[in-house]
Amino acid sequence: MRPLQGPSAARGVGSYARGLLQGLIGAGFDSHLTLLLDSAFDAPALPVGAYRVVGCRRRSHGQLAAYEDAVALTNDIQRVGPDVYHAIDFHLPGRSPCPLVVTLHDLIPWAWGGARMRGERLRYGLFRRLLPRADLVIGVSNATAADAFRLRVASRQRLRVIPEGVDPVFVPRHGAAARVKAKWRVDGRYLLFVGALDARKDPHALLRAWTAARVEHPDLMLLIAGIPGRQAPPSMAGAVQLGRVVDEELADLYSAASCLVFPSRYEGFGLPCLEAMACGCPVAAFRNSSIPELVDDAGVLVADGDGEALGTAAAQVIDQAERWRRAGLQRARMFSWDRAARDTISAYQSVLR
Repeated sequence: MRPLQGPSAARGVGSYARGLLQGLIGAGFDSHLTLLLDSAFDAPALPVGAYRVVGCRRRSHGQLAAYEDAVALTNDIQRVGPDVYHAIDFHLPGRSPCPLVVTLHDLIPWAWGGARMRGERLRYGLFRRLLPRADLVIGVSNATAADAFRLRVASRQRLRVIPEGVDPVFVPRHGAAARVKAKWRVDGRYLLFVGALDARKDPHALLRAWTAARVEHPDLMLLIAGIPGRQAPPSMAGAVQLGRVVDEELADLYSAASCLVFPSRYEGFGLPCLEAMACGCPVAAFRNSSIPELVDDAGVLVADGDGEALGTAAAQVIDQAERWRRAGLQRARMFSWDRAARDTISAYQSVLR
């Protein structure tokens, strides 16, 4: 559960940690759990459960942390003595004294981006070298599992696909538009983008999509929720950048939005699309990686990289908003942390047979 401590808590791996833990508690599995936390940080807010918590201490918390963990995690596992160790991020033990289960969120540095991702490949190189030692790899989507097989980090026999779920906070919220207006002084229809503005999210395509959508709906604003990140363009002219928002605020933003516009060029899972659908927000996105299996026919998908087509699709979605709202809500019901937890327990049992 160390991803709940520090910056990762606000990212996808933090959502995964919280959701899976809640699901395991709901399944009555909490008395079987021991959670590993870093004693150098304050303990995160954790749900009530019969689990045990143990601490570890690391000297490194930056780019060298994975190398320290390769040694220190082996000692932690020996000290705790679990039947199974489940790693939910890219920090893996160099040698595990018990069966090792790893959740693989994506292999984007190697699957997409070419030379642009050289730095990320160096940063996470140790993870890729250690991943083949896992007894079981949980891919959060079929696309991610296919990447793992294609890039030869896991055999088909050691791969299991367990999709993520959606937090219960993401539901259609009555009065959302009024709260959005009061909080950010946004009055009127808007497109919403959620996430960092790094190269993989294609912020320039986002602006092209907004321009194209305004041909049919000139009053549309563009709201961007999330910390822009180091790769963000120097300007997103005309867009309203909200910065970091908490989940309740994000659920309001989804609920009041005319459409989530998602120009990401590669996703291991695509959590913003699922959150949007769960809130009744229509989705328009590029057709690539895991997005088709997540959204399916409950949103409008266009050719990868075509920002103008994405904006046209968003405008069409707005014209048929109720249809796409119903489709998204129905689709989102297929993804739950209860189901993910049950399948994860089954994965633990499989490596003990």
